[in-house]
Order: sequence, then structure tokens, then C-alpha cells
Amino acid sequence: MMRLFSFAAGVAMLAGLLADPAYAEITVYNAQHETLTKAWIEAFTMETGIKANYRQGSDLDLANAIVLEGRNSPADVFLTENSPAMVLVDNAGLFAPVDAATLAMVPANYRAANGRWTGIAARSTVLVYNKAKVPVANLPKSMLDLAAPSWKGRWAGSPSGADFQAVVGALLELRGEQATGDWLKAMKANATIYRGNGAVLRAVNAGEIETGLIYHYYYFQDQAKTGEASNNVGLHFFKNRDPGAFVSVSGGGVLATSKNVAEAQAFLKFVVGKTGQDILRTGDAMEYAVATTAESHPKLPALGTLDAPKLDPGQLNSKKVTELMMAAGLL
Repeated sequence: MMRLFSFAAGVAMLAGLLADPAYAEITVYNAQHETLTKAWIEAFTMETGIKANYRQGSDLDLANAIVLEGRNSPADVFLTENSPAMVLVDNAGLFAPVDAATLAMVPANYRAANGRWTGIAARSTVLVYNKAKVPVANLPKSMLDLAAPSWKGRWAGSPSGADFQAVVGALLELRGEQATGDWLKAMKANATIYRGNGAVLRAVNAGEIETGLIYHYYYFQDQAKTGEASNNVGLHFFKNRDPGAFVSVSGGGVLATSKNVAEAQAFLKFVVGKTGQDILRTGDAMEYAVATTAESHPKLPALGTLDAPKLDPGQLNSKKVTELMMAAGLL
């Protein structure tokens, strides 16, 4: 009897320890900037006692891994740089609904309409240009103008990256399949292809190419350091709800198969809460904070001034984008 009692008491004690937040641990599949997520995790653990580990990878690589793992995925939380990867997992039915209190902290245009994932940060599409080579008056009025023969050999992009594919996803949602396919074919004819937005920025800065289509934060990150890859560069925000003014939403969601749902939901709420969004404001990620009351880094143009097109980030179709880009010979 004493042995049975001791065993039962031990089991009860272990169960109590595992239920204690100090002993809980979540796994984050992270496609966001590694330094940013590490800062979030460290601050979250300090505040709550809940530990977290992470697996680093790209948007679509991790999204596809979660889909393949299905109900056996060890992931509790998925964080991305762009929303199409969130849509891929959501379409597979693998997200739990985000807690209502967390959703209430983020404006509707920065989260999925179905409430199964939320925005955690954002980045704006921008045309970078070499100030010595392109007068401001000669910059294109729309991203779609880059399809014109007059822009042949004068702009660059990185079509293999999730960043660029999110921009194409926005174009598809805004203008439809025919217009998107035609623009991509023109890109194949007109653009110089680089691997990575950083490479595009450096090429424009060096005068190898006049302009390049990237996200804003590459420029601001470099300016915050030495400026060696951006001092010769200007930024052109298309505005006017142009497809080229697209603001891509970085997403966060809790996996329906999580064995640590309460802790995972707490982490997501922390990221969009005051401390999590302050890490964006004061850190070197140079991405936009998206929570209702949050402020972004003071060096960034205010998010509300960008006049971005309005669309549901939960509708960006990465599968169709891939098909169209392959048909155009860009992938």
C-alpha cells in the first residue's frame, strides 16, 4: 500500500510540475527573422516562465513541413514573414482559432478574416532606385508600368523568394489571373534576376541596375548599420492602392494539434501585445508593428501613409502564384 501511495503521489507531483508554467515548453516553427523571434522568446520566457524552442526555416518550407507532418507535427506555433504560408497551413485545416482577446488587438486588415491566424508584423513593397541614374520624375507611377518595353533591362527582382511571391499573390488577388500572368511574362523579358532582396539592393546601390522591387526593411536595416549597400539608393513608395504599394502581413498561428494550447496562445498574444510590438519598435528588424495601439520604429514612414491596397491577407494563393511564375519561366 505504501509503495502504491508513493507511486501515486509521485505521478501527481509530476503532473503538477508539468502543469506549472515554469516547466511548460512550446515549439515555434519560425520563418520570421531569427533575431526577432529570439528576442520575442527571451522576453516571453522572462515574463511568463514558459520556455520555448524554435525551428528556423523559410516560409513555404516550414508550411509544407507542417502540412506533411499533419497531426504528428511537434509545432505549437507557426510564425512567418508573409501570409501565403499561413494560408497554406490554414487551408489544410491545421490551425486552431486564435483567442478572441488576441484578435481584438490587431486591426482586421492585418489578420485572416476567419480568425485562425493573426498578423504579427508587416513589410511594405517598395521600388529602390539609384539616385544618380534615375530622376524622381522618371520613376514609374505603378508597379505595372515595369512591364512596359521602356523598362527592359532597367529593373531587378528576386522571384524565387517568398517575399516576391507574396507581392505576386497580392497582384493576383487585386487584378486577376490574366493580368498577373501577363505582368510576369513581361518581368521575364524586362527584369534582371538576383537571388535575394539584399542582392537586389546592393546591385542598385552599385549602379549595376537602375531600380529594384524589394521590401522596405532591407534599406532601413542597412541604413541603421553602415549604409554601404544603400547610401546611393532612394525609396519610391507607389501608394494610390497600387499593387506595388502592397503591405505584406507576417503571420502567427497556433497549431490545432498543439499539446500546449494555453501556452501557445499566450505566446501569440505576447507577440502582438505591448512588449512584443515594442521589440519591433526599438529593435533592428525594421518591420512595421501591426497591433492597434502599437508604434513602429521612428525611422519608418508611418504605416497609415503608405496608401496600400486593401485585401484579405488570408486569401493570397501561393499555389496559383507558383503555377503562374513557372509558366512565365521565373521559377
